[in-house]
Amino acid sequence: MITQTRSPAVSSAVRPIRQDAWWVGPLITVVVVVVFAVYAVWAAAQGTNYRVEPYLSPFYSPVLGEGWWTLSPAFLVIWIPLGFRLTCYYFRKTYYRSFFGDPPACALPERRGASYTGESRFPFILQNLHRYFLYLAILLVVVHWYETIQAFVFDGRFGIGLGTLFLLAEAVLLSGYVFSCHSFRHLVGGCLDCYSHSALGRARHRVWSRVSLMNERHHLYFWASLIAVWAADLYVRLLASGAIGDPRIIF
Repeated sequence: MITQTRSPAVSSAVRPIRQDAWWVGPLITVVVVVVFAVYAVWAAAQGTNYRVEPYLSPFYSPVLGEGWWTLSPAFLVIWIPLGFRLTCYYFRKTYYRSFFGDPPACALPERRGASYTGESRFPFILQNLHRYFLYLAILLVVVHWYETIQAFVFDGRFGIGLGTLFLLAEAVLLSGYVFSCHSFRHLVGGCLDCYSHSALGRARHRVWSRVSLMNERHHLYFWASLIAVWAADLYVRLLASGAIGDPRIIF
């Protein structure tokens, strides 16, 4: 005769307890994201003080709709970086925890109920658009680099201004963020079962390895590029309004 034994029931009252200030990180995230969002909406809605030669605010790059668009031109382009960041794999984890408390942090209990459906229903199913936002973000990186190169030209002469450095930092960090993306890593090599039996296998493996190293710092690129685009727009805006001057060296 075979008898079944049952393990002792675990009390539902037992919960992992963290004594550290785990809430500090989510709180900082909420504050930074909210402040940035408010500033970005305000800056995009202005439609003025976004260009002063040879600088162009990253929020408005590229400038579209001139001649027929009656609202701020930023609205025609800002939805691309917004969609790319909102659907970012890293940022999804971050704002799920910080804004929804799902879960609030590691080793803390879930707060969702039995109706949890993950990202299989609207609106969270739209997170699957991330790979398509990646293609548009790559185009934006190309445009931002073009504008950065233009920022080295002052009335036909090569030079470097403080604004040039702001735009250069923004282009570098934005490139790091986009090309360290999980979807880009999969695009260049993650979809292969065997590198040795695929076209350009060795080359793709080298690129995939480099992207994988960058991917380890994807979260740092996210925040650094966010601050860089913020700072670049603010600098161009202050410069265009006449509030500050632009120190520069012309060769």
